[in-house]
Amino acid sequence: MTDPAANSHRYPSAGIAWLMVSVLTLAYVFSFVDRYVLGLLIQPIKADLQLSDQQIGYLLGPAFAIFYATMGLPLGLLADRKRRTWLVAAGVALWSVATAASGLARDFWHLFGARMSVGVGEATLSPAAMSMIGDSFPPERRGKPIAFYSAALTLGAGIASLLGAAVLEWTKTTSMIELPIVGIVKPWQTTFFVVGLPGLLIALGLLFLREPPRQQHGENMLARNAGVGATLRFVRSNAATFACFVSLPCLLTIIAYSQGFLPAVFTRSFGWSAEKYALANGISMLLLGPATVNITGALSDAWTRRGIKDAPLRLIILGCLVMVPTASLAMLMPGPWTAIAMLGLNSIALAMISAVGVTALLAITPAPIRGQIVALYYMAISLAGLLLGPTTVGFLSTHVLGEANLRYAMAAVPLIYGIVPLLLIPVTRRRWLAQCVQMEGST
Repeated sequence: MTDPAANSHRYPSAGIAWLMVSVLTLAYVFSFVDRYVLGLLIQPIKADLQLSDQQIGYLLGPAFAIFYATMGLPLGLLADRKRRTWLVAAGVALWSVATAASGLARDFWHLFGARMSVGVGEATLSPAAMSMIGDSFPPERRGKPIAFYSAALTLGAGIASLLGAAVLEWTKTTSMIELPIVGIVKPWQTTFFVVGLPGLLIALGLLFLREPPRQQHGENMLARNAGVGATLRFVRSNAATFACFVSLPCLLTIIAYSQGFLPAVFTRSFGWSAEKYALANGISMLLLGPATVNITGALSDAWTRRGIKDAPLRLIILGCLVMVPTASLAMLMPGPWTAIAMLGLNSIALAMISAVGVTALLAITPAPIRGQIVALYYMAISLAGLLLGPTTVGFLSTHVLGEANLRYAMAAVPLIYGIVPLLLIPVTRRRWLAQCVQMEGST
């Protein structure tokens, strides 16, 4: 087995590597703000564009998710072969312009097209970013930068929630705004401009980032520049391992995306306005999420250096064991503040899993296909979360429990989808460790 330090001279300096991580993380924060803000602007958009709830559902789900997920694989292939910094810069520019263009929408189809473009642009980021991070840090120091990058999930969601709360309050006192060139716009339209256009500065900065050298990890298993066919054959030959492993982060996204109904739950069950919930949720996420993600990443690295080979997987498992019960119990609390407290615990668990999911994935992935495997990973967890989480809640609420009992529909989802992945944890761990041994033997 090759000493991890043997190839350390090929890694960039710590300063250059962390500069790259910082810029990529900033881009990820902006991507999540752009993605999340639509959900907080539903009511004014519906009123102005005369949209139905079904059309809003298409905008929140298929318009973004299908293209975000399916474009990931070809973009992951590009990330394995082309200059990744330029690829990400193009993606950031595309989704930033598309987000701003959402503010110019005059009907459903304009907004649908803009959201599709946001999905395509954002699909470029994580496959290329995780590939670059994997090539910039040795395995025993990889957990912390990946966790730092993953902290953008909760940071972006928290910022978007606070921004949404401010906009919802603003719409109560402001009707029209006049902007240069664009003319008279509504507050919700201005919000899209404000969150979208600054991303162009990040895209410009990415053009000047240094591309890290590609590493040799796992190259005896697959040739450099391996194509989609080789990637799919590798996944197929290790299908049981990948299926067991990915079931855990899929559970994360199913629960997380089902929580898009939380503003409605707090309104129907606790009498809170959407902006009051958004404010409380945003503060909670900013206080708990980024800190948890970075602590989890540091802990993963520390355990790995101590010889605990499955350190990231252990942290994922711990997060799942906390995430499932707290997600259900939060919906059964007697009051809004106890529900917020339980959701805070749930946010910690969600952040733990998101912090080390890709760290664990990279440990069982050959370097020549990292971008493609990460793209497949995000495709799987995105489709599972967006297509199963919200739809199951909606079905149970409308057809089984009644819409007045929305919170009970949400409480059921973690239990419905959590049973099988939790029971498979011993199998998942055994297969993941066996794959790690195979990877080390091929180096």
